[in-house]
Amino acid sequence: MGHDPSMSSRRPLSLITRSTLATGLALIAFLGLAGLSLDRAYFESARAALRDRLQGYVYAYLASTDVGRGGRVLSPDSPPPHSDFLQPGSGLYAVIDGDNGYHWESPSAVGRRLGLQEHLRPGENSFRGPVQSSVGGMYIYSLGVAYDDARGQPVDLTFTVAQTETQFVSQLSVYRRTLYTWLAALGLVLLLLQLLLLRWSLFPLRRVSSDLARVDRGDSDRLEGAYPIELSGLTHSLNNFIENERRSLTRNRNILADLAHSLKTPLAVVRSRLELGDVHDEARKDITDQVQRMDDIVAYQLSRGASSGVPTFVAPVEVAAHAEDLVQGLEKVHASRNVLCEFEIEVDARFYGEAGDLLEILGNLLENAFKWAQHRVLLSARPMPERGKRRPGLEICVEDDGPGIDADQVERILQRGVRGDERVQGHGIGLSIVQDIVNTHNATLEVARSDELGGAQFRIHFSAV
Repeated sequence: MGHDPSMSSRRPLSLITRSTLATGLALIAFLGLAGLSLDRAYFESARAALRDRLQGYVYAYLASTDVGRGGRVLSPDSPPPHSDFLQPGSGLYAVIDGDNGYHWESPSAVGRRLGLQEHLRPGENSFRGPVQSSVGGMYIYSLGVAYDDARGQPVDLTFTVAQTETQFVSQLSVYRRTLYTWLAALGLVLLLLQLLLLRWSLFPLRRVSSDLARVDRGDSDRLEGAYPIELSGLTHSLNNFIENERRSLTRNRNILADLAHSLKTPLAVVRSRLELGDVHDEARKDITDQVQRMDDIVAYQLSRGASSGVPTFVAPVEVAAHAEDLVQGLEKVHASRNVLCEFEIEVDARFYGEAGDLLEILGNLLENAFKWAQHRVLLSARPMPERGKRRPGLEICVEDDGPGIDADQVERILQRGVRGDERVQGHGIGLSIVQDIVNTHNATLEVARSDELGGAQFRIHFSAV
C-alpha cells in the first residue's frame, strides 16, 4: 500500500478542537431531535385545539337550530359564534345538511363550492384535514344529530364547520421559527460555554506545554510549579527524564575523555622512546606510523565524544562569545602570516546544542580557513526563524581568500584522514569531525567558492525545530 505524504504532514487536531467538534455534533443531534419532538408535540396540540374550536362552533350552531311542525328545519337565527361566518371568503365556513334535502350554509360560504356536504348517522363525528378544496386546504369537523319533530319523528342533520389551513399553518410557522431560533441560540451558548470550560479544564496541560517549551529554549532547568494531581506523575517523570539525560550525556563524555586520556599517555611514552633512538630505523618507521595512526584515532574519538548530539532540553549558546575566543587564539598562532578574521555575527545568533559541539565546528572550520587563507577570513552567523517553530534555525558561514576547493575534491576532503595538501600540517580529521557533528544535528554542510573573498566557503544550516 502506498504512503500518502499528505497524511504524515497533516497536523493533528488539538484536544480543544476535537472536544468542540464532538460536543457540537452531539448538540446538533440532541437539539435537532428535541426540536423535532417539540415541533411534533406542538403540531398535535395545535391540531387538537383546532378540533376543539371547530367542535365548539358546531355546538353553538346546534343550540340555535330547531325543527318545527312537519319536520321543517328552522335555520339558525341567532348571531354566529364568530364574526368570520358572516364575511364571504373569510376562511371560516358552516354548513348544515339534512336527509330530506335540507341544506344551509353560512354567509361566508355563499357562492363557493366547498364540497362540505356530508351525512353522518346521529352521534357520529369526524375531524379531518387538511382536505383540498376550491379555496385551498381545509380542516373539517362534522357531527351527526337527530332532532324529533312535533310528532316524534326523527330528523337527521349533519353539522359541518370548516376552516382553511392558512391560519393554522401561519401559527405553526411562527412557532417553528421561534423554536428553532431559540434552539440555535441555546446550542451556540452551550458551545461557547463548553469551549470556556474546556479551556479552563485544559489549562494545566497548556501550562505543562509552555513550561516544556521554556525548558526546551533553555530558559528553565526543569518543570516548576504546582500541577493537578492527575499531571503530577507526568511532570515528575519529565523532570527525572531531563535530569537523567543531562547526567547521561555528562557521564558519557567523561568516560570517553578518560579513555582517550589513558591511551594518550602510553602513546606519548612510546613516541618519546622512538625519538631517543632505541629502535632501529625500519622498526622505528613502522612503529611511528602505527603510533601516529593510533594518535589520530584517539583525537578523532575524543572529538566525537565532545559531540553530544541534539539533546532534548538544552540552553542556547551564544555564537559571538565563543567565536571571539577562538579567533583571538588563531590570530596569535598565525600572526607571522598576518591573517585576520572579520565578524558578521548577528546579536541573536544562538546555537541550540552543547557548547562543545559549537566549539568543534567553529574551531575546525576556522583553523582550516587560517591555514589556507592568505590574509583574510570571514566568519558570519545569523538566526533562521520559522513560523510555528520553538527554536529558530542557525546559519554559520566561514570563508577565506585562499586557493579554494575544486568541486570534484569536496567529497574527498570530507573523508576522515584526508588532507587537501600533505604539505599543510594536520591529521586530516577536522572536517570529518565537523561533518559528523552536522549529521548528528540533522544539519547540512555546503562547500563552495566564496563570492566575496574568492577562496573556500563552508556553510552550515541548522534547521528550526
